[in-house]
Amino acid sequence: MPDNLFLPPRAARLLRGALAAAAVPLLLTACSSADKTGDVASADAVTISDQWVKAADSGMSAAFGDLINSGDTPRTIVSATSPASGRIELHEVVVDANGTKAMRPKRGGFVIPAHGRTQLRPGGDHIMFMDLRGPLRTGSETSVTLTFDDGSTTTFTAQVRDFAGNQENYLPDHAGGEAHAGAQTPAHGG
Repeated sequence: MPDNLFLPPRAARLLRGALAAAAVPLLLTACSSADKTGDVASADAVTISDQWVKAADSGMSAAFGDLINSGDTPRTIVSATSPASGRIELHEVVVDANGTKAMRPKRGGFVIPAHGRTQLRPGGDHIMFMDLRGPLRTGSETSVTLTFDDGSTTTFTAQVRDFAGNQENYLPDHAGGEAHAGAQTPAHGG
């Protein structure tokens, strides 16, 4: 069908050009708005690298690594699970007034800034394995599933390694959120 059936050729070309120009901003907005508005699930925006778990025969251990957020909004990890452990807590290490290091559950979880990184390290933030279901032997691997505040999850595999450093006290979190004075010394290197 000829273009000029209803409009003169010049008017038809101008109309097609105007419609194309009007569509470009709409297409750009549709293509770029998903992450800017936070529609991308946290699990799709966050990756982990250099992940590992401390070898342990029983009791407690910890997982470490670098959490990297490629998204435009901060992302928060609120919990974790692993088949290797009966219970997992997200921990931080704090120094008390006497200079003693102690680990405790981290209120609010791990926040990974937009286009940033959060490091999980011995002596700092870490994923605390409690009530190990069996030995974690050097060279083996275990999976860890992270849950974000938006409900999305991601699972990674971490290699078990020997590590003899950092032996902080463990201060369990009470219902009121205060650390408890009866500390235990873990064998996790957190």
